[in-house]
Amino acid sequence: MSNSNKRREALLYHAKPKPGKIEVVPTKKYATQRDLSLAYSPGVAEPCLEIAKDVNNVYKYTAKGNLVAVITNGTAVLGLGDIGPEASKPVMEGKALLFKIFADIDVFDIEVDATDIDKFVETVKAISPTFGGINLEDIKAPESFEIERRLVEELNIPVMHDDQHGTAIISSAALLNALELADKKIENVKLVVSGAGSAALACANLYVLLGINPENIIMFDKDGVLSPDRTDLSELQQRYARAAKGTSLHDALKGADVFLGLSAGNLLTPEMLLGMANDPIVFAMANPTPEIEYNLAVGTRPDIIMATGRSDYPNQVNNVLGFPYIFRGALDVRATKINEAMKMAAVRALAALAKENVPEQVNIAYGETKLIFGREYIIPKPFDPRLIATVSPAVARAAMESGVALNPITDWDKYRDDLLERLGSDNKMVRLLMNRAKTNKKRVVFAEADHLDVLKAAQIAYEEGIAIPILLGKREVILELKQEIGFEADVLIIDPKTEEEDERRFRYAELFWKQRMRRGISLLDAQKWMRERNYFAAMMVNEGEADALVTGFSRSYPNVVKPMLQLIGKAPGISLVSTTNMMMTNRGPMFLSDTAINPNPTADDLAKIALMTAKTVRMFGIEPRDSDGFFFKFWLI
Repeated sequence: MSNSNKRREALLYHAKPKPGKIEVVPTKKYATQRDLSLAYSPGVAEPCLEIAKDVNNVYKYTAKGNLVAVITNGTAVLGLGDIGPEASKPVMEGKALLFKIFADIDVFDIEVDATDIDKFVETVKAISPTFGGINLEDIKAPESFEIERRLVEELNIPVMHDDQHGTAIISSAALLNALELADKKIENVKLVVSGAGSAALACANLYVLLGINPENIIMFDKDGVLSPDRTDLSELQQRYARAAKGTSLHDALKGADVFLGLSAGNLLTPEMLLGMANDPIVFAMANPTPEIEYNLAVGTRPDIIMATGRSDYPNQVNNVLGFPYIFRGALDVRATKINEAMKMAAVRALAALAKENVPEQVNIAYGETKLIFGREYIIPKPFDPRLIATVSPAVARAAMESGVALNPITDWDKYRDDLLERLGSDNKMVRLLMNRAKTNKKRVVFAEADHLDVLKAAQIAYEEGIAIPILLGKREVILELKQEIGFEADVLIIDPKTEEEDERRFRYAELFWKQRMRRGISLLDAQKWMRERNYFAAMMVNEGEADALVTGFSRSYPNVVKPMLQLIGKAPGISLVSTTNMMMTNRGPMFLSDTAINPNPTADDLAKIALMTAKTVRMFGIEPRDSDGFFFKFWLI
């Protein structure tokens, strides 16, 4: 996709069908006058009076306990810098989206027009009664440190600046496991840090709590090494100003065990990497270009243990592994703060989870035969469904043990079940399938690509990286529509009726004729049918020239399914063909079989269909259950 098309797509995504990415949805009935009288006047007075008697009742009668404020002043947004509060709003809405889909936490995004520390802190304190927690975001250092420190001290709800602590928590879990694999003791390792901003300092601080000796840390910023003689350093940076003046990154890395990069791309050269100690640990987390490219690093040092911030390489340090679940655990015990014990609990929970057997659905999602703890798997994957039931309880328990929990949990088994129930499996399933498709792209024939909606679907599949489209239809129409929608990719276009496809069409016709000749099909019939795109597309799949096909946009179901039944053979041991549809619901995916092919199935047919459906369900990493009241059912229609 060209940059102009990416820009247009991003703008349309945020603008249509309604502006923004989040909305407020009622959680109570509101259809009748009685409902409204309870929701507002006069019924609303009763909970107000109860809260007035005891302020803690606000958690009982309002949404405060599941509501987090994502707050910024827009002074350090992503890679965009100081763009102001209004321009930061799309990012804050995006963070709200992540809170909801990963941990079922509701969010109001708050953009504050204040760069003065006192004014910002007073603004947040003034609105804090609305919220159960505060997530500070995209606030520039060093102001961010002071803002967070004051709010943590002065508020009695959890406050965390995720830019600092999120990366620190996730990379700390990765560091613990990397050191174990490298057989190195944390108190002995030498660490070199490229970057001295809020995230880098938070990482170094947490690594020290884990056991790294501060004397063994050498830190660099854009102006060079942090040394005692520099007068431009903040108080927090001065803690790591220990190296000699003029020390270069090349010199610092000689014999170093760990490199932490939170700076800029391509700063770490192969020569520098070669100078590091045996089994070097490299966290190159500049985005989108790491401090050293992954394949170059692995090619230079086969003994490397490496992590980046990118999803297309092993060991992605992704903040979404942390902040949703940390706040979930903190909210659920009504923690008054997120303290070091809670952060450390998240670190150790993530590190331990990477050593457990990985569910098959995660292997499927990432196109892996078997993910197993090792150099290419030192932290869990973001789509691992166990995260919420692992990290959140660990954080909640640490809050209780450290004395900051006002609502202790007593039944941990029930709590874990509640956590899993919060998310359902609908959107999570879509994300898993999308990720699996990206890791193992298939050739998909779009049999009606000369229709605008079908071509648009093919474009999205291509640009999302989930499939390699093959476009069937009238070439001139497809080319015209491609230009109209800005689909610039050079993908295969086939018009089965043209002379240039004669050789393939005649070959397909002969194969079809030989397959069906004893069932009343002549060679002439076969040649005629191969001019019809659904027969042609089905034969492409049958002959291994495509992996799948999409059709049915403009033709009736019987006309669409007939070529499939005639051309694409049944799997070994299968005597009955049926269909399965997956319906996404609030309770998770529901599989419906058979809805199209067998109008009057016998009892034996129903049993076969149920068994085939169960096999299909397992392909999605779900274990089907056959008793009423369990999570999944089969509805045989």
